[in-house]
Amino acid sequence: MKETGKINYVEMPSRDLEATKKFFGDAFGWSFVDYGPEYVAIENAGLDGGFFKSDNVATTDKGSVLIVLFSTDLEATLEKVKLSGGKIVKDIFPFPGGHRFHFSDPNGNEYAVWSEPYA
Repeated sequence: MKETGKINYVEMPSRDLEATKKFFGDAFGWSFVDYGPEYVAIENAGLDGGFFKSDNVATTDKGSVLIVLFSTDLEATLEKVKLSGGKIVKDIFPFPGGHRFHFSDPNGNEYAVWSEPYA
C-alpha cells in the first residue's frame, strides 16, 4: 500500500546546535545524531526530525508552524522547561481539548506543550 501526504519528518532552525541538544535533552530526554557541523537529527521525540543551523527563528507571530508536545504533567513539564533554560512565553491556559503553555528554546524558537483537561 502506498502512502502519500503523511507527515513524516519535521526540521527546525537552530542558531546553536549544542545549546539546542542540551536544552531538549535536559527538558524532554531527547537524544541526537550529528550529521556534520550544521545538522542534528532528533531521536526519542515521538516524530522524526532534526535541527538545521540557521540564524532564523520560528515563532507563531511570524507565521511559523507551532510544534506541540504532549505531557501527562503540565506543571512539572513547565518547571523542567524553565530549569533547562527555556523561556515561558504563554503561561498555562485552557484551550478546547485541554490546557497548554508556550515556551521558547534557547534559540528563540517557539513550541507548546499540552495536556488533557484537568479533572
